[in-house]
Amino acid sequence: MQKAESSYNGMLAVFKEEGFTSNDVVAKLRGILHMKKIGHTGTLDPAATGVLPVCLGKGTKMISLLEDTDKTYRCKCKLGVLTDTEDMTGNVVETGSTEGITKDRIIKELESFKGRYMQVPPMYSAKKVNGRKLYELAREGVEIERKPCEVFIKSISADSFDLSDDIFEFTVECSKGTYIRSLCRDLGERLGTKASMLKLVRTKACGISISDALKLSEIEELAKSGEISKRMISIDKVFSEYDEIRAGNAEEDKSVRNGNVLRVSLPDGRYRVYLSDGTFAAIYEVRNKKAQLCGYFLTQTNLIKA
Repeated sequence: MQKAESSYNGMLAVFKEEGFTSNDVVAKLRGILHMKKIGHTGTLDPAATGVLPVCLGKGTKMISLLEDTDKTYRCKCKLGVLTDTEDMTGNVVETGSTEGITKDRIIKELESFKGRYMQVPPMYSAKKVNGRKLYELAREGVEIERKPCEVFIKSISADSFDLSDDIFEFTVECSKGTYIRSLCRDLGERLGTKASMLKLVRTKACGISISDALKLSEIEELAKSGEISKRMISIDKVFSEYDEIRAGNAEEDKSVRNGNVLRVSLPDGRYRVYLSDGTFAAIYEVRNKKAQLCGYFLTQTNLIKA
Protein backbone atom coordinates (compact mmCIF):
# COMPACT_ATOMS: atom_id res chain seq x y z
CA MET A 1 0.00 0.00 0.00
CA GLN A 2 1.37 3.42 -0.96
CA LYS A 3 2.27 5.77 1.88
CA ALA A 4 0.58 9.17 1.97
CA GLU A 5 2.83 12.15 1.32
CA SER A 6 2.35 13.39 4.88
CA SER A 7 3.56 10.07 6.35
CA TYR A 8 7.20 11.13 6.12
CA ASN A 9 8.20 14.54 7.44
CA GLY A 10 11.77 15.10 8.56
CA MET A 11 15.25 14.06 7.51
CA LEU A 12 16.95 10.84 6.50
CA ALA A 13 20.70 10.42 6.76
CA VAL A 14 21.72 8.72 3.51
CA PHE A 15 25.10 7.19 2.81
CA LYS A 16 25.74 8.24 -0.79
CA GLU A 17 27.65 5.54 -2.56
CA GLU A 18 30.20 6.03 -5.33
CA GLY A 19 28.76 6.43 -8.82
CA PHE A 20 25.51 8.08 -7.74
CA THR A 21 24.85 11.79 -8.12
CA SER A 22 23.04 13.49 -5.25
CA ASN A 23 20.03 13.89 -7.55
CA ASP A 24 20.16 10.15 -8.32
CA VAL A 25 19.73 9.51 -4.59
CA VAL A 26 16.69 11.79 -4.44
CA ALA A 27 15.14 10.12 -7.49
CA LYS A 28 15.63 6.64 -6.05
CA LEU A 29 14.16 7.69 -2.68
CA ARG A 30 11.07 9.03 -4.43
CA GLY A 31 10.53 5.57 -5.83
CA ILE A 32 11.31 3.74 -2.59
CA LEU A 33 9.13 5.97 -0.38
CA HIS A 34 6.43 6.71 -2.98
CA MET A 35 6.55 10.47 -2.50
CA LYS A 36 7.68 13.43 -4.57
CA LYS A 37 8.49 16.04 -1.93
CA ILE A 38 12.14 15.16 -1.30
CA GLY A 39 15.32 17.24 -1.53
CA HIS A 40 18.96 17.02 -0.44
CA THR A 41 20.92 19.62 1.53
CA GLY A 42 24.26 19.61 -0.27
CA THR A 43 25.68 18.10 -3.44
CA LEU A 44 28.35 15.41 -3.39
CA ASP A 45 30.31 14.61 -6.56
CA PRO A 46 29.51 11.19 -8.11
CA ALA A 47 32.95 9.85 -7.12
CA ALA A 48 32.57 11.04 -3.52
CA THR A 49 30.83 9.07 -0.79
CA GLY A 50 29.43 9.77 2.64
CA VAL A 51 26.68 11.61 4.47
CA LEU A 52 23.92 13.13 2.33
CA PRO A 53 21.12 14.57 4.51
CA VAL A 54 17.83 14.26 2.65
CA CYS A 55 14.70 16.17 3.66
CA LEU A 56 11.20 14.77 3.20
CA GLY A 57 7.71 16.27 3.22
CA LYS A 58 7.48 19.32 5.45
CA GLY A 59 11.16 18.75 6.14
CA THR A 60 12.03 20.16 2.70
CA LYS A 61 11.37 23.58 4.22
CA MET A 62 14.57 23.03 6.21
CA ILE A 63 16.85 23.04 3.18
CA SER A 64 17.31 26.82 2.94
CA LEU A 65 17.95 26.99 6.70
CA LEU A 66 20.68 24.34 6.51
CA GLU A 67 22.65 25.76 3.58
CA ASP A 68 25.22 27.49 5.77
CA THR A 69 26.00 24.58 8.08
CA ASP A 70 29.60 23.34 8.27
CA LYS A 71 30.57 19.96 6.85
CA THR A 72 33.42 17.57 7.63
CA TYR A 73 35.37 15.55 5.05
CA ARG A 74 38.13 12.97 4.99
CA CYS A 75 40.23 13.43 1.87
CA LYS A 76 42.99 11.41 0.23
CA CYS A 77 45.32 13.69 -1.72
CA LYS A 78 47.77 12.77 -4.50
CA LEU A 79 50.85 14.96 -4.76
CA GLY A 80 52.80 15.70 -7.94
CA VAL A 81 49.90 15.76 -10.37
CA LEU A 82 47.10 18.17 -11.33
CA THR A 83 44.13 17.19 -13.49
CA ASP A 84 41.56 19.28 -15.34
CA THR A 85 38.87 18.24 -12.81
CA GLU A 86 41.25 18.66 -9.83
CA ASP A 87 40.58 15.05 -8.85
CA MET A 88 41.95 11.78 -10.19
CA THR A 89 38.91 11.16 -12.43
CA GLY A 90 40.20 13.82 -14.82
CA ASN A 91 42.99 14.17 -17.36
CA VAL A 92 46.46 15.11 -16.17
CA VAL A 93 47.33 18.67 -17.21
CA GLU A 94 50.44 19.34 -15.08
CA THR A 95 52.96 17.46 -12.97
CA GLY A 96 55.41 18.61 -10.33
CA SER A 97 58.29 17.31 -8.30
CA THR A 98 57.60 16.01 -4.79
CA GLU A 99 61.25 15.80 -3.79
CA GLY A 100 61.87 17.21 -0.34
CA ILE A 101 58.21 17.26 0.71
CA THR A 102 58.03 15.85 4.23
CA LYS A 103 55.28 15.02 6.71
CA ASP A 104 56.18 18.04 8.82
CA ARG A 105 55.97 20.36 5.84
CA ILE A 106 52.57 18.99 4.81
CA ILE A 107 51.27 19.41 8.37
CA LYS A 108 52.54 23.00 8.47
CA GLU A 109 50.94 23.92 5.15
CA LEU A 110 47.65 22.29 6.10
CA GLU A 111 47.60 24.41 9.27
CA SER A 112 48.12 27.53 7.17
CA PHE A 113 44.64 27.08 5.63
CA LYS A 114 42.83 27.52 8.95
CA GLY A 115 40.48 30.48 8.96
CA ARG A 116 39.22 32.41 5.94
CA TYR A 117 40.86 32.14 2.57
CA MET A 118 39.98 33.08 -0.99
CA GLN A 119 39.41 30.00 -3.13
CA VAL A 120 39.05 29.87 -6.91
CA PRO A 121 36.33 27.30 -7.77
CA PRO A 122 37.19 24.49 -10.20
CA MET A 123 36.05 24.63 -13.83
CA TYR A 124 34.33 21.28 -13.35
CA SER A 125 31.73 22.55 -10.87
CA ALA A 126 28.07 23.52 -10.86
CA LYS A 127 28.89 27.13 -10.06
CA LYS A 128 27.26 29.48 -12.58
CA VAL A 129 28.94 32.31 -14.48
CA ASN A 130 26.74 34.44 -16.74
CA GLY A 131 23.98 31.86 -16.49
CA ARG A 132 26.16 28.91 -17.54
CA LYS A 133 27.39 26.16 -15.24
CA LEU A 134 31.16 25.98 -15.26
CA TYR A 135 31.22 22.25 -15.99
CA GLU A 136 29.15 22.86 -19.14
CA LEU A 137 31.81 25.25 -20.40
CA ALA A 138 34.60 22.89 -19.34
CA ARG A 139 33.05 20.04 -21.35
CA GLU A 140 33.09 22.34 -24.39
CA GLY A 141 36.82 22.88 -23.87
CA VAL A 142 36.32 26.42 -22.61
CA GLU A 143 38.17 27.68 -19.54
CA ILE A 144 37.28 31.10 -18.14
CA GLU A 145 38.64 33.22 -15.35
CA ARG A 146 36.81 32.54 -12.08
CA LYS A 147 36.48 35.00 -9.26
CA PRO A 148 37.81 33.68 -5.94
CA CYS A 149 35.22 33.14 -3.21
CA GLU A 150 35.82 33.44 0.51
CA VAL A 151 35.56 30.11 2.36
CA PHE A 152 36.22 29.22 5.98
CA ILE A 153 38.33 26.30 7.21
CA LYS A 154 37.32 25.61 10.81
CA SER A 155 39.80 22.81 11.36
CA ILE A 156 42.20 20.74 9.26
CA SER A 157 44.64 18.00 10.22
CA ALA A 158 46.69 15.22 8.64
CA ASP A 159 45.57 11.65 9.31
CA SER A 160 48.02 9.34 7.52
CA PHE A 161 50.92 9.38 5.07
CA ASP A 162 52.16 7.16 2.26
CA LEU A 163 54.76 9.50 0.82
CA SER A 164 56.47 6.64 -1.01
CA ASP A 165 53.45 6.92 -3.34
CA ASP A 166 53.02 10.70 -2.84
CA ILE A 167 49.70 10.18 -1.02
CA PHE A 168 48.41 11.42 2.32
CA GLU A 169 45.03 11.80 4.02
CA PHE A 170 43.59 14.71 5.96
CA THR A 171 40.33 15.68 7.69
CA VAL A 172 38.79 19.11 7.21
CA GLU A 173 35.77 20.87 8.71
CA CYS A 174 34.73 23.73 6.47
CA SER A 175 32.03 26.15 5.43
CA LYS A 176 29.48 25.88 2.66
CA GLY A 177 30.98 26.51 -0.76
CA THR A 178 34.39 24.98 -0.02
CA TYR A 179 35.67 22.74 -2.81
CA ILE A 180 37.95 20.08 -1.33
CA ARG A 181 39.36 19.41 -4.81
CA SER A 182 40.45 23.03 -5.00
CA LEU A 183 41.84 22.85 -1.48
CA CYS A 184 44.09 20.00 -2.68
CA ARG A 185 45.11 22.09 -5.71
CA ASP A 186 45.97 25.08 -3.51
CA LEU A 187 47.85 22.89 -1.03
CA GLY A 188 49.97 21.59 -3.89
CA GLU A 189 50.82 25.16 -4.88
CA ARG A 190 51.87 26.02 -1.31
CA LEU A 191 54.05 22.93 -1.25
CA GLY A 192 55.69 24.01 -4.50
CA THR A 193 54.23 21.16 -6.54
CA LYS A 194 50.89 20.01 -7.94
CA ALA A 195 48.15 18.06 -6.18
CA SER A 196 44.76 16.52 -6.92
CA MET A 197 42.07 14.86 -4.85
CA LEU A 198 42.22 11.07 -4.96
CA LYS A 199 39.27 10.16 -2.72
CA LEU A 200 36.65 12.06 -0.71
CA VAL A 201 34.31 10.96 2.07
CA ARG A 202 31.91 13.36 3.77
CA THR A 203 31.91 12.21 7.38
CA LYS A 204 29.53 14.77 8.89
CA ALA A 205 26.82 17.15 7.66
CA CYS A 206 23.96 18.96 9.43
CA GLY A 207 25.23 17.45 12.68
CA ILE A 208 24.82 13.90 11.29
CA SER A 209 27.77 11.49 11.46
CA ILE A 210 28.57 8.92 8.81
CA SER A 211 27.94 6.11 11.32
CA ASP A 212 24.25 7.07 11.34
CA ALA A 213 23.85 7.15 7.55
CA LEU A 214 21.93 4.45 5.66
CA LYS A 215 22.60 3.03 2.21
CA LEU A 216 19.71 3.12 -0.26
CA SER A 217 19.40 -0.66 -0.03
CA GLU A 218 19.01 -0.41 3.75
CA ILE A 219 16.37 2.31 3.41
CA GLU A 220 14.47 0.14 0.94
CA GLU A 221 14.43 -2.77 3.37
CA LEU A 222 13.25 -0.54 6.23
CA ALA A 223 10.50 0.89 4.03
CA LYS A 224 9.30 -2.59 3.08
CA SER A 225 9.19 -3.65 6.73
CA GLY A 226 7.37 -0.47 7.77
CA GLU A 227 10.22 0.61 10.06
CA ILE A 228 11.61 3.59 8.16
CA SER A 229 9.99 6.05 10.57
CA LYS A 230 12.29 4.76 13.30
CA ARG A 231 15.28 6.18 11.40
CA MET A 232 13.63 9.47 10.48
CA ILE A 233 15.12 12.52 12.21
CA SER A 234 12.38 14.90 13.34
CA ILE A 235 12.53 18.49 12.14
CA ASP A 236 13.00 20.01 15.59
CA LYS A 237 15.78 17.50 16.40
CA VAL A 238 17.70 18.69 13.32
CA PHE A 239 17.75 22.12 14.98
CA SER A 240 18.43 20.82 18.49
CA GLU A 241 21.47 23.10 18.83
CA TYR A 242 19.08 26.07 19.01
CA ASP A 243 17.42 27.04 22.30
CA GLU A 244 13.64 26.98 22.39
CA ILE A 245 10.84 29.49 22.77
CA ARG A 246 7.43 28.22 23.90
CA ALA A 247 4.18 30.12 23.52
CA GLY A 248 2.51 30.65 26.87
CA ASN A 249 -1.13 30.97 25.92
CA ALA A 250 -3.70 30.91 23.10
CA GLU A 251 -2.93 34.48 22.04
CA GLU A 252 0.76 33.70 21.64
CA ASP A 253 -0.15 30.49 19.79
CA LYS A 254 -2.10 32.61 17.31
CA SER A 255 0.89 34.89 16.74
CA VAL A 256 3.15 31.92 16.05
CA ARG A 257 0.60 30.26 13.75
CA ASN A 258 0.39 33.46 11.73
CA GLY A 259 4.15 33.92 11.60
CA ASN A 260 3.98 37.27 13.38
CA VAL A 261 7.00 39.07 14.81
CA LEU A 262 7.42 38.15 18.48
CA ARG A 263 8.68 40.48 21.21
CA VAL A 264 11.20 38.66 23.40
CA SER A 265 13.94 39.36 25.91
CA LEU A 266 16.48 36.91 24.54
CA PRO A 267 19.99 37.09 23.07
CA ASP A 268 20.30 37.38 19.29
CA GLY A 269 20.29 34.10 17.40
CA ARG A 270 18.00 31.39 16.06
CA TYR A 271 15.43 29.56 18.19
CA ARG A 272 13.06 26.62 17.92
CA VAL A 273 9.52 27.86 18.56
CA TYR A 274 6.78 25.64 20.02
CA LEU A 275 3.06 26.17 20.61
CA SER A 276 1.81 26.09 24.19
CA ASP A 277 0.84 22.40 23.82
CA GLY A 278 4.41 21.46 22.87
CA THR A 279 3.86 21.23 19.09
CA PHE A 280 6.95 22.29 17.15
CA ALA A 281 5.99 25.19 14.90
CA ALA A 282 8.85 27.19 13.45
CA ILE A 283 12.38 28.56 13.50
CA TYR A 284 12.63 32.21 14.47
CA GLU A 285 15.64 34.53 14.46
CA VAL A 286 16.03 37.07 17.25
CA ARG A 287 17.57 40.46 16.50
CA ASN A 288 17.37 43.38 18.91
CA LYS A 289 14.61 41.74 21.02
CA LYS A 290 12.48 41.02 17.94
CA ALA A 291 11.96 37.43 16.79
CA GLN A 292 11.19 37.04 13.09
CA LEU A 293 10.10 33.94 11.22
CA CYS A 294 12.79 31.97 9.34
CA GLY A 295 10.98 28.70 8.63
CA TYR A 296 7.42 27.52 9.25
CA PHE A 297 6.67 23.84 9.83
CA LEU A 298 3.03 23.57 10.90
CA THR A 299 0.68 21.78 8.51
CA GLN A 300 -1.87 24.60 8.41
CA THR A 301 -0.98 28.25 7.95
CA ASN A 302 -3.02 31.19 6.73
CA LEU A 303 -0.47 33.90 6.16
CA ILE A 304 3.13 32.75 5.92
CA LYS A 305 4.80 29.71 4.47
CA ALA A 306 8.50 28.88 4.46
